[in-house]
Amino acid sequence: MNKPTEANNNKHEQRDDLISVIVPCYNEENVLSAFYRAASDAVKDIEGADCEFIFVDDGSRDRTPDILQSLSYADKRCKYLSFSRNFGKEAAMYAGLLNASGDYCVFMDADLQHPPQLLKEMYRVVKTEGYDCCGGLREDRTGESRVRSILSRTFYHVIDKICRLDMGNGKGDFRMFSRAMADSILELKEYNRYMKGIFSFVGYETKWIPFHNVERSAGETKWSIRALFRYALDGIFSFSSFPASLSAVGGVIALFIAALTAICSLVSGNGLTGTTLLICLLFLLNGIQMFFISILGQYISREYAESKKRPIYIVKKKGGF
Repeated sequence: MNKPTEANNNKHEQRDDLISVIVPCYNEENVLSAFYRAASDAVKDIEGADCEFIFVDDGSRDRTPDILQSLSYADKRCKYLSFSRNFGKEAAMYAGLLNASGDYCVFMDADLQHPPQLLKEMYRVVKTEGYDCCGGLREDRTGESRVRSILSRTFYHVIDKICRLDMGNGKGDFRMFSRAMADSILELKEYNRYMKGIFSFVGYETKWIPFHNVERSAGETKWSIRALFRYALDGIFSFSSFPASLSAVGGVIALFIAALTAICSLVSGNGLTGTTLLICLLFLLNGIQMFFISILGQYISREYAESKKRPIYIVKKKGGF
């Protein structure tokens, strides 16, 4: 009987899983090297899995593209995409996922506020415990201002109520998920993307691992209060029609106020001829009308953007693929 050759034995060897670490970057020259070292050390401890890093430069204006190019030359696991301009973090996450070939994918921020040491436990959970996704649950907001923390908690409380999706406070983008979940996310090709809502929309079983927030290792956050407010509106308008339904409620309330004002004026004996009363009533009704027209305009503008079928992002340069 012939002995099996080494080549035949290799055919039956089970290959290691591939984990795609997707890192959106925008002006991160001060933290990229530290992130790469920390993440590389973390993935060394993961048995049974190889790793690839997919960095997505979202139109940075500093040395971020040059650093990413150097990393791709030095480490074949490092790949990068560089956008022609700033398209936003959601577009960067979509681009990274679209170009990821891993059996498992994970989104991470480059500022080291997402601890790389959790990657090993995340992989164990999705590999052995039957979960499709394992996410990092931020327990606190260390390093953030009091106002910012209050606004964030308020937003997540409101969006959970009106969108009826699981997007609770602390449940961010830092999560590892299976290829099946990744493919489901990629099926949603809308232009106006809100990844936290998309995660919740596609479903799949998710386990949360708590971690403590830390301050950025270097540099400054790119999320101003104004940017966070726009991001919050994107989430609400992308996954809920509730604001549009408020127009009907607002109309009823306006009519009730007008009727109540008229009744009170008649009961008091002043009549309804007062110029002040008329002006206040007109301002009230017009103000409510304009407010709800603006809400409807938000939905129409988003539908207009979707109808154009413009690309979610444009790649200027890529390397390592």
